[in-house]
Amino acid sequence: MRIGRRQDTRQGEAPRITDRERAAAWQAQSLLLNYPDERLLEHRGLLRAAATALPDALGGPLAGFLDHVDTTPLTELAADYVATFDHRKRFSPYLTYFAYGDTRKRGMALLRFTHAYRAAGQRLDDGELPDHLAVVLEFAATVDARTGQRLLTEHRAGVELIRRGLHEAGSPWAGVLDSVRATLPPLGRREHEAVARLVAQGPPEEEVGLEPYATATDQGVDQ
Repeated sequence: MRIGRRQDTRQGEAPRITDRERAAAWQAQSLLLNYPDERLLEHRGLLRAAATALPDALGGPLAGFLDHVDTTPLTELAADYVATFDHRKRFSPYLTYFAYGDTRKRGMALLRFTHAYRAAGQRLDDGELPDHLAVVLEFAATVDARTGQRLLTEHRAGVELIRRGLHEAGSPWAGVLDSVRATLPPLGRREHEAVARLVAQGPPEEEVGLEPYATATDQGVDQ
């Protein structure tokens, strides 16, 4: 009997995902959404094995991205990552940006992420913002699945906007976001409305920086 990726049992039905499969998917997604460096190449075999073991909805898109990694020079992959995620706010991996833009409310939202991590005994590296999608996925995979999934679900509209934008741009990272989507509940009515509003209007535009978050960090949060 041929052993391969687990198939979903019914066409059009949401895949049945175990907690272990969800955690494995989050871990792989986190690695693939980080800046691509030599560590990505070192972990390709493990990532490929993880993708193969996951249900189609989770592992298939990850395998597709790994195919791209296998045929793309690392320097080109890194340059594409920077052009995609660092230079275009539409694809920002920082989840609070889509809900709050560059406003004071975003600073407080960042603190909520930090407090959630600290409550689970997790501290971030200096200069690492807590709402980066790769950071949230790693936290959910390795520290606190319930809290991590709550943070992802609270920013479900932002995740969906990134995913749709990457597909429209033909980005190879779109598949990784497809896999992320498959670990989360379907979009509800309010989330569909939030996505439509973000597409039409964009995030809030009050340009005041992230002073509340910076001030809290200076005072000892996450040191």
